[in-house]
Amino acid sequence: MKNTIHINGQTLIDLGYKPGKWFKDAIEHINTHQLNGMAMLDYLEQFKLPPEMELHETQIPFAVNIKAENELEESNVNTVIQSMETLMKTPTLVGGAIMPDACPTGSKGTIPVGGVAVAKNAIHPGMHSADICCSVMLTDFGNANPKDVLDAAHESTHFGPGGRDRNDQYRFPDELLKQFEHNFLLNDDNLIKAARAHLGTQGDGNHFLFVGKSKATGNTMLITHHGSRAPGAKLYKKGMQIAERFRKDLSPKTLKQNAWIPFDTEEGQQYWEALQIIRQWTKTNHEVIHNASLKRLHVEAQDRYWNEHNFVFKDGDLFYHAKGATPLDAKFMPDITGPRLIPLNMAEPVLIVQGDTTNTNLGFAPHGAGRNMSRTQHKKNKAHQTNDEVFAEETAGLDVRFFSNEIDVSELPSAYKNAEAVRNQMEEFGLGTVIDEVMPYGCIMAGDWEKNAPWKKRKKKK
Repeated sequence: MKNTIHINGQTLIDLGYKPGKWFKDAIEHINTHQLNGMAMLDYLEQFKLPPEMELHETQIPFAVNIKAENELEESNVNTVIQSMETLMKTPTLVGGAIMPDACPTGSKGTIPVGGVAVAKNAIHPGMHSADICCSVMLTDFGNANPKDVLDAAHESTHFGPGGRDRNDQYRFPDELLKQFEHNFLLNDDNLIKAARAHLGTQGDGNHFLFVGKSKATGNTMLITHHGSRAPGAKLYKKGMQIAERFRKDLSPKTLKQNAWIPFDTEEGQQYWEALQIIRQWTKTNHEVIHNASLKRLHVEAQDRYWNEHNFVFKDGDLFYHAKGATPLDAKFMPDITGPRLIPLNMAEPVLIVQGDTTNTNLGFAPHGAGRNMSRTQHKKNKAHQTNDEVFAEETAGLDVRFFSNEIDVSELPSAYKNAEAVRNQMEEFGLGTVIDEVMPYGCIMAGDWEKNAPWKKRKKKK
């Protein structure tokens, strides 16, 4: 009489397989079909993982498009370079660069703001971060009065945490909603609800709405800066969870923040598609604010263009992860309609640039002025002055507004690197040519919305 085949999880472990969700179905299939010997091994071949990928013994070389102008910047630059050296040992990476606005964020080995990391056949969610598709958009308002544009924009935008009230939401385009519903990672009731509520919102931090005049034409320009808000953050969280599952199997020595999703997997294809949809949502998020401002003034747009500076860009089997770096190369932007935008700080012009790809810039430019110190440290440095004094000193002649009506000292010009130094290094390292400047009239930012937050008011009453 033929012996009955009956295997269990230990059988698969003894054969060298790591426990996984597939164990249950595989064991049932093998026992049901009485697979044995080569028949069983042939069936199990589909579950065999590739060999673990080891870290590069020495870091992949990367371009350093930054230099320290003083002692404070020297500490910042050294920290950035050290973090990149660890990052560039990640197995998938084949190239990288840092920009003049680079500053560290997170633990050693985390891609810095102002960093570019090029991976082969891999998407690293941690290298684009939760603020997916942080971007800037410009609309030319012709000869409209700058104050009128800023007033109209103030009525059209929304800063601070959370989304818009249900009665104050912009219409979610039907075609965009269909794209969300057809993607496995985005077809999520909570995510779609957030996408509806956050449309026409800009968040907080360094995000802004800026109005100024073109140095070349004298026309009034409206520029917005923000990312994908809660929908992007929710996708990022899912992406990191997927990447972590792959990391445990493919490269357990890789730092968790540098985990990746192989592009040639079903998960990789779904995540890449989701990124493109979130990109379209973010572009729409800019557009509804700009269009509402135009409508309030009964003005027609003379021109419009935009670019993201926090995204993953694909070229063949290479994935360029730009954590705060502006794409110069047109191949990275399928809907390119104009030059690129690089804001510096609220008292400086927004630069309009174009440029060519080189071996050292990898097709990218800086995304702004960057920071040399944390927000907390900057506030400590200004503690000898009142917020009103710092504000008056640094925004003289400008119409600067905080949506929360509370000054955020950590977003005033002195919180950022020297704008002239960043521009000089752009020229020195071949990081784009300035073809126009939007001279500042004024801007709107979230401000210190936490100062009078409801939970703080409740605490005071107690």
